[in-house]
Amino acid sequence: MDIEFVRSRFIKHFDGKTGSIYAAPGRINLIGEHTDYNGGFVFPGAVDKGIMCEIRPNGTDKVNAYSIDLKDRVEFGVNDQSGPKASWARYIYGIVQEMKKNGVDVKGFNTAFAGDVPLGAGMSSSAALESCFAYAINDQFGDNKVSKWDMVLAGQATEHNYCGVNCGIMDQFASVFGQEGKLMRLDCRSREFEYFPFKPNEYKLVLVDSVVKHELASSAYNDRRKSCENVVAAMQKKFTDKKIETLRDADWDMLEAVKNDVSDEDALRAKFVLGEKDRVLAVCDALNKGDYETVGKNMYETHYGLSKEYEVSCNELDYLNDIAKETGVTGSRIMGGGFGGCTINLVKNELYDKFIANAKEKYTAKFGHAPKVYDVIISDGARKVE
Repeated sequence: MDIEFVRSRFIKHFDGKTGSIYAAPGRINLIGEHTDYNGGFVFPGAVDKGIMCEIRPNGTDKVNAYSIDLKDRVEFGVNDQSGPKASWARYIYGIVQEMKKNGVDVKGFNTAFAGDVPLGAGMSSSAALESCFAYAINDQFGDNKVSKWDMVLAGQATEHNYCGVNCGIMDQFASVFGQEGKLMRLDCRSREFEYFPFKPNEYKLVLVDSVVKHELASSAYNDRRKSCENVVAAMQKKFTDKKIETLRDADWDMLEAVKNDVSDEDALRAKFVLGEKDRVLAVCDALNKGDYETVGKNMYETHYGLSKEYEVSCNELDYLNDIAKETGVTGSRIMGGGFGGCTINLVKNELYDKFIANAKEKYTAKFGHAPKVYDVIISDGARKVE
């Protein structure tokens, strides 16, 4: 992100005075897919791509916001009941309202912002936008009295209440709590988390974007969530002496005991979730030992599970995974909900050029368009930029 570029646009579109600059990152998730609504673990990290804003109080009760990337300007009142119609401005408006609920006396301000999070790549540009403005408003008007967790929850509430997206907390959590060179294991049930070292000096972390998104995604998500709930209900009926709220509370013996009480499809979905729970914990142990080969092995196993057990892959993603395997890439898997989007790849430095060339050439030949490639580095979370 270019500080001078953001500052030049801020000066041009407002009164020529400078303000304070803040930044917040997008995120990746190394492993742990479809585990959040099952009470399990996710394993995200903040990346070196995100949102940057400049902000300056203007002495009114109006927010004047300029999107540098969209070349669009919106004004709304801090106390407006309905807020702006522009979808991008709804995120800023929502954060203003949620930070007020946290006791911050938000006043009017001028702001310009830009981002370098690739849209559609699953790195959560909206969470970066929310986290950037939550941090900025907390610093400008709240004397930093709002906790990091409250900023995370303000971002989630913004999605729920003002943008119509019923999201979890992983994206905002990673954007606020991220640290350079560290991934985080987040317990989606208790909100407890732990940092793990991620400094793969001999490897690069690369996203390969299939540039497709299939329409099946939303209905398929609901179907799979229902499958997990069906298995939990069967376990609750059979194991009345145990507290089983989600598949997080289940084990392999429980699944074996109820497999004849649920459909084969539901059992297969639950098999993936239990396997993914084990894989996240295995990756934690591997990172503590600096064992990136084991990390990669678990990434491939996750892809297989997402493709063959949870069935949320597609031909494009499976093909990118096959190319990674054929090239000798250490680890590769779908990142995100599936049916399009990216694979995340752990690639040895000496194989990087060969892998990217193979991916572009073979994928283009098969599907008629090239994939997009994004190198990412694990970086710090929301912050003021000096």
